[in-house]
Amino acid sequence: MYCFTHLIKIEMLLSFLLLLLLPLQVTCNGSKVPAVIVFGDSVVDTGNNNNLQTIFKVNYPPYGQDFSGGQPTGRFSNGKVPSDFIVEELGVKDVLPPYLDPNLQIEDLLTGVNFASGGGGYDPLTSELASVISLEGQLELFKEYLEKVKSAAGEEVANTILSKGLFVVATGSNDVTNTYFNNPLRKYHFDFDSYASLMVNSASSFLQDLYNLGVRRMGVFGVPPIGCLPSQRTLQGGALRECALKYNELAVLFNTKLSMEINYLGNNLPFAKMVYIDAYYLPLDIIQNPTKYGFDVSNVGCCGTGTIEVAFLCKFTCTNVSEYVFWDSFHFTENAYRIIVRDFLNKDMNLLM
Repeated sequence: MYCFTHLIKIEMLLSFLLLLLLPLQVTCNGSKVPAVIVFGDSVVDTGNNNNLQTIFKVNYPPYGQDFSGGQPTGRFSNGKVPSDFIVEELGVKDVLPPYLDPNLQIEDLLTGVNFASGGGGYDPLTSELASVISLEGQLELFKEYLEKVKSAAGEEVANTILSKGLFVVATGSNDVTNTYFNNPLRKYHFDFDSYASLMVNSASSFLQDLYNLGVRRMGVFGVPPIGCLPSQRTLQGGALRECALKYNELAVLFNTKLSMEINYLGNNLPFAKMVYIDAYYLPLDIIQNPTKYGFDVSNVGCCGTGTIEVAFLCKFTCTNVSEYVFWDSFHFTENAYRIIVRDFLNKDMNLLM
């Protein structure tokens, strides 16, 4: 029995180490990606909310405790977020700065910036309720960015970024958790199918707007298993804090519709390369089988009690964040994010090249 258990642990460790080694297969493609541009919500926001009048910002400790210098930057995690890992793994640069960073240099613009705003979503009401930058607002900032690039480096450089850069969209969780289930303006006027369609229609319009500006390579993350986030377990999972199935049901429905729409757009927009990035099943497996990926705790976050705290409610943290899948009750740790991004790059990046 001991030997059998020992072999299982060795197998799990080898699986985890394999995930760490996989990025070596994709970093050689780094030279093909001149810039990375990201849109979305708190999963990928690197600090755009810092100067907004909103509670959806985290430019204070303990956020960023494991970031370079241990400084809070506005990233909704203990360290790097997916935006950073994408540029790091592709060899573009170490981190992806927020577009609204007042210290941005022209060099930053030429290799890509981040327009994501924590608390936002596909549903315009989501961003309005959170007082953050909507996707429409992010698009307007992107147009401003393009003019800056053209002015500083010329039309050809701007066109190269548009045609060969990697554009990533990651949002939708707040639509489900904050807007649909907690707002009568949506829950009592839309069933699951119609609300998922509302979200997908918004996503489709946004992607087509990017395409019409000249963007050609687009990767779009689906919604994670949000019913299994610590906060949703606490609020909707009953005494045993089980996964909230209705939340996951809506997430899966949206992901299915989004995947179909992205496939349709990719097949019908000339020269477009568009990929749906699964953000549901790998995170779900990490949550359900944490030791397989090198974690011990997946039902609570490292911040506070781990059951409900997020943002300003985070006052203290666990002693060993490396053991945790979740940083707070809503966001993953940087170690979990790294695994998810590396999986995407190895599975999908070749489809965007």
